[in-house]
Amino acid sequence: MRWPSRAAARRDAEVADRVVHQVASWCLDYPSPGLLDRLPAIRAALEEQAGVREGASDGLLGLVDHLGAHPLEELQRAYVDTFDLSRKHALYLSYWTDGDTRRRGEVLGRFKAAYRASGFLVDTHGELPDYLPMVLEFAACADPAAGRTLLQDYRASLELLRIALQEKESPYAAAVVAVCATLPGESPADRAAVQAMVDGPPVESVGLEPYDPRLLPLQPVGRTS
Repeated sequence: MRWPSRAAARRDAEVADRVVHQVASWCLDYPSPGLLDRLPAIRAALEEQAGVREGASDGLLGLVDHLGAHPLEELQRAYVDTFDLSRKHALYLSYWTDGDTRRRGEVLGRFKAAYRASGFLVDTHGELPDYLPMVLEFAACADPAAGRTLLQDYRASLELLRIALQEKESPYAAAVVAVCATLPGESPADRAAVQAMVDGPPVESVGLEPYDPRLLPLQPVGRTS
């Protein structure tokens, strides 16, 4: 039985989105020998999906090329410099919208509840549950609908991260651009347009000096340069 053309296109898009989410999850995590070993398979998977989601899988190929062109130690140093030594590129979705407020605890609980409801055992590896690579892998492998909802609900966080990485001219920007391309609507052009997507910054601090919620505390987890 042949799929109706519209249903086939929808199915192809869903598969492509899951591929993009999984590849972006791997690429946005701390570089490891395992990542470099799987780059040929990643490239093959992306090439199979090329053209299904314009601006998604196609853009990730450049990041894959970048990762394959540099030694692991160099990639690890650049990753630490980008994500651990700069508050402007945090990979924790709720930090961008909730900062260090009491409300953030409730928000993190929502991520945990989504993981539990999926019926899958999600190993956080010591990370907070809103860690973007973890959310992306959840969307790719466990519960695409629930994962996509989390990504869409934190679209503003993704877009702010995208803009910050693009301003740095980081190759990692391609991964976030690709993820945003799997979500409905076009990406906002600038921070002002992104800010219109949220209600406003949190005001309740928890024993810390006030700061812009988009400039986050460092969260290194056993990483070395």
